[in-house]
Amino acid sequence: MCGIVGISGRDDAAPLILEALRRLEYRGYDSAGIATLTGHHIDRRRAPGKLSKLAEVLAKHPLSGRTGIGHTRWATHGAPTESNAHPHASARVALVHNGIIENFRELRDELRAKGHKFESETDTEVAVHLVTDYLDHGLAPEEAAKEAVRRLTGAYALAMIFTDEEGLVIGARKGSPLAVGYAEKEAYLGSDAFALAPFTNRVSYLEDGDVAVLRGPQVSIYNESGAPANREIKITSATAGLVDKAGFNHFMAKEIHEQPEVVGHTLAHYIDATGPFVSLREKGAMEALGKASRLMISACGTSYYAALVGKYWFEKFARLGVEVDVASELRYRDPVYPKDGVALFISQSGETADTLAALRDAKAQGQTTIAIVNVTESSIAREADVVLPTFAGPEIGVASTKAFTCQLAVLASLAIAAGRARGIIDKAQEAKLCASLLETPRHMVEFAKQDAKVKALGVELAKARDVLYLGRGVNFPLAMEGALKLKEISYIHAEGYAAGEMKHGPIALIDENVPIIVMAPHDAVFEKTISNMQESMARGGKVVLISDARGISAAGQQAWATIEVPETDELIAPLVYSLPMQMLAYHTAVAKGTDVDQPRNLAKSVTVE
Repeated sequence: MCGIVGISGRDDAAPLILEALRRLEYRGYDSAGIATLTGHHIDRRRAPGKLSKLAEVLAKHPLSGRTGIGHTRWATHGAPTESNAHPHASARVALVHNGIIENFRELRDELRAKGHKFESETDTEVAVHLVTDYLDHGLAPEEAAKEAVRRLTGAYALAMIFTDEEGLVIGARKGSPLAVGYAEKEAYLGSDAFALAPFTNRVSYLEDGDVAVLRGPQVSIYNESGAPANREIKITSATAGLVDKAGFNHFMAKEIHEQPEVVGHTLAHYIDATGPFVSLREKGAMEALGKASRLMISACGTSYYAALVGKYWFEKFARLGVEVDVASELRYRDPVYPKDGVALFISQSGETADTLAALRDAKAQGQTTIAIVNVTESSIAREADVVLPTFAGPEIGVASTKAFTCQLAVLASLAIAAGRARGIIDKAQEAKLCASLLETPRHMVEFAKQDAKVKALGVELAKARDVLYLGRGVNFPLAMEGALKLKEISYIHAEGYAAGEMKHGPIALIDENVPIIVMAPHDAVFEKTISNMQESMARGGKVVLISDARGISAAGQQAWATIEVPETDELIAPLVYSLPMQMLAYHTAVAKGTDVDQPRNLAKSVTVE
């Protein structure tokens, strides 16, 4: 969530910052702003809403100046209004901020007592006045920034510019990500390498407690104790070109249809097709899983549902006991970790604050930590003992699609490898399972041809107020993920349930106005699922059966509507069945006219607790 860009350069900064902020729209935001050093004073433009609104303001009232900062804000303290939008400024400093300053009330009271006047509802403005207060007491900008940062409690990333300090941009990081970009005659700050890619591919990542001082191309980084810090400059793989929709109406649609390719790329990394067998290039995972007495998996949101699917696979193929917990709950319940335990954390961005905090807690308690992430230069990736990358590429739509299926691909590969390492499955079984996994992209391509049929059904589903999703086995967490997708982008209330639990309460919700999406491949629990489906139809429920040809032949004539999925091995059903539930949510949202790629109140990367 939120995006930061800072430039100490040679050309007018505002147009460059605006372009960089566009690359950060995927993180989610509800207002935006830019400030530059114009002559001897700071000037700024802010606007609530999308970047197009800020662009309109800049077109009428341009900003000059070669030193500047920009921000896309996702509201935490205060509504998304112009007065709450960043940058915040005093007569001496302008500042942008990601994260939450937990002790802002205490600091605000202290600064008010000194005569400082606050104009917004945000916690960020406290940092502006705190830096200003140190400047007023005679400290130079660099020292004022360092002293102010020491007073802040919470998770944050900051970037600031100062009156009469041409070329000076100062950044600080604690918890929230911040990167420095290096070029021949200028330097940059950004929330991630993706924002900086148009300017440079040479990037270093600040660590917790770091303060970066940019003066033109000269960059100095200091650690939490104030000593110079030598942060490695890496050549980033982030693409310099803006990601476009490639002919689709929304990024989400494009990303749904990219899944055969990116899942294929991910499987190619983990499976040697010559066997086929799992070939882990990342050292340490198999050694830990081979001797582990228990596996803890933790994540948030869509990644949490991927974790629940993974639980079935690890227990079935590796006979490894698995516990899955939401990362925001895990460390607060004081979990008991075994001495030889492994803790696996899943995050698309690798910056999810709750997941990062849970990883740190598990690591402190002696667990071997494994991370499945889509951004290998992220905080979670840098702190985990073993990093298992997905290869989804940049995911711009806030509602995760291709990242989810790539996570499933990694989890399936890892579960098979763990089964071999623990002696549960033999070489022949491994080869059979890997062969099934490698068929996934083909089945995805085959199903994608049914987009028009799913679109027509989405138009009907858009009329509903409530929707239920049912599944058994691995399709239970997939039902929950389907419900989440519908909630996220169409704003229709939806819930996912284990099909067998309907009779224990949720069946009371069913009437002729409640569509029920049943995920039911013709597998070992098919008959049980269909029995639960019939219980719902007997009470007037409008059932949409998602199944293969055999399943639809056996039960489809009783359903309100059917969606046929290619017949697959049970192992890969969650990956293939992800497409119909994603497409159904997408087309329903389009029919309702919602903002599919940037749904209200949501952010792509949740970097605060």
